Amino acid sequence: MVEDRRHTTIRLTILQYATVAIFSVLAVGFWVMQVVEHAKFEEMAENNHQRTLALRAPRGIVFDRNLHVLVENRRSYSISIVREHTKDLNRTVRLLASVMGLDEAGVRQIVERHRKEPTYRPITIIQDATLAQVAAIRARRLDFELPDVVVEQVPTRRYPEAMAAHLFGYVGEVNDAQVTDSDGLKSGDIVGQAGIEKVYNALLMGADGAKRVVVNSVGREIRTLDEDAPIEGRRLQLTIDYDVQKAIEDGFRVAGFNGAAVVLDPSNGDVLGFTSVPSYDPNAFAAGIDRATWASLNTDELKPLQDRAIQGRYSPGSTFKMAVALAGLEEGIITPDFHAHCAGHANFYGHDFKCWKPGGHGSIDLRHAIEQSCDVYFYTVANIVGVDKINKWATLLGLGVKSGIDLPNEVQGLVPSTEWKREKMHEKWYAGETISVGIGQGAVAVTPVSMAVYMATLANGGTRVTPHLLKAVDDGSGWKPVPPPPPQSKVNIDPQKLQAIRDGLWMVVNQGGTGGRARLIGHDVSGKTGSSQVISNAGRVAAGRTTKDLRDNGWFVFFAPRDNPQIAGVVFLEHGIHGGNAAAVAHHILETFFAKKEGKPLPLVPADFHLNYIDPYARVGGPVAGGQD
Repeated sequence: MVEDRRHTTIRLTILQYATVAIFSVLAVGFWVMQVVEHAKFEEMAENNHQRTLALRAPRGIVFDRNLHVLVENRRSYSISIVREHTKDLNRTVRLLASVMGLDEAGVRQIVERHRKEPTYRPITIIQDATLAQVAAIRARRLDFELPDVVVEQVPTRRYPEAMAAHLFGYVGEVNDAQVTDSDGLKSGDIVGQAGIEKVYNALLMGADGAKRVVVNSVGREIRTLDEDAPIEGRRLQLTIDYDVQKAIEDGFRVAGFNGAAVVLDPSNGDVLGFTSVPSYDPNAFAAGIDRATWASLNTDELKPLQDRAIQGRYSPGSTFKMAVALAGLEEGIITPDFHAHCAGHANFYGHDFKCWKPGGHGSIDLRHAIEQSCDVYFYTVANIVGVDKINKWATLLGLGVKSGIDLPNEVQGLVPSTEWKREKMHEKWYAGETISVGIGQGAVAVTPVSMAVYMATLANGGTRVTPHLLKAVDDGSGWKPVPPPPPQSKVNIDPQKLQAIRDGLWMVVNQGGTGGRARLIGHDVSGKTGSSQVISNAGRVAAGRTTKDLRDNGWFVFFAPRDNPQIAGVVFLEHGIHGGNAAAVAHHILETFFAKKEGKPLPLVPADFHLNYIDPYARVGGPVAGGQD
């Protein structure tokens, strides 16, 4: 009994000492944690909490009329500062700039621009970061150097085809004015800034999502609490035909000229192809364009950011003659059999106006005047019709007014009238000024898109269609067609009178006219060439030898087939010398269109159009002569 009692006492004593030792260790540990390392563990506790991460919605994919992908998205990485989790913002900015090789002042400028925003909203410093930059940031987050800098995977716009940049436009970070003007936009959003990206931004944007996560002291996600997935923007189907668009682009590349082209379905205004040259790469804007590239685009003398198709205004030259002819016919002033005598020049109001053909065309009627592009014939018709009636019918055909195309910043052309001159210049209109208007020069100025509408109106018999790009929208439940916009106007044109003009247009291409390069056997292409001076002959002589390009602009307007038009449009070559060169480009477009429609192999891209080049200083003609088309 005594022995058992002694063993029990020993065991109790050992248990007492062990208990004291354990509690002593715990006490020391608590003291170290709460006193010695208090600051360290307090910071860890503060940083081990929830974080809300934005999930950017991908923009909607854009397709052509046959569901060929035109614009899509790719994955990229952005690097941002979350001020909510920073202890020393100056240190973060300094260290981030050093690690990324950025200008510290530039980083501070970005931070300052977003200073008034909520601190929980990340400030994006680098969009579309390289993998090396991502790795550098993630390594330093693990080392506790940059716990307030986050790397996010974000969808970024991608334009896989190097074409139609002015049509697609580009995206960029929303600016302050856009945030102010819109209830739904917030700083940091990526929105359309030009083209269809801008016009249909509300459809393409989608809705951002978010997820709440628990992160540790170095910003590593421990677990996800909940997540609201982003909603992708709606998919858009355009009226554009990829193969027609590519044919236009290839045609300009081979021809080697700047300019614009617009191709329409004359029955409803569907835009089948749309090009402005020179262009730019919209991919350069997708993740934020750098200052050097932006500056080069804005200072380039060729103005690649200008959409020549809807913003360039040019004299139409001889392509305007059908408007003059229709005015004379519909006003009952001339008939298709009306003849004028061309001796190579004619005198009006004491001034000699020359035809492009020095020897003249002799006695000529309307159809052959269009075919041969006789300037004297149209001087004569314009003189007896008058500028106001020309203005009336040219406007009904789509010239001198906006087309209404669904693209931003379209400008309006000009077909002069007595009222216009009185209001703008406070002067009367002189009859002699009408003579130059008769051949599409003088004050007449048109945009390429309005010329496409003009030809579509002649093709369909008088309906001025509204060119448009949106064909259907898919919000996730299938494609829903978008009805075409209503016509801008309709006019009842006498079919017999219109047929006379169509006959002349057919003869331009298929008989002895200047549009023979657009001829396509079996398809009755009808069209009209035109050249327009960028400087008068007197001005050209005064300029002497110069580095400026003073060659004439070249036009070709067309529709086909003649009696059942399915395609209409314009090719405009800046300094293209004459319309025959533009007709060569149009031939490739038309050949592609009809080959595809008939299920035939698409034509190969020509190696060369064998364009004709003329010395601009050897031009023949007087100071108001029309150009050789």
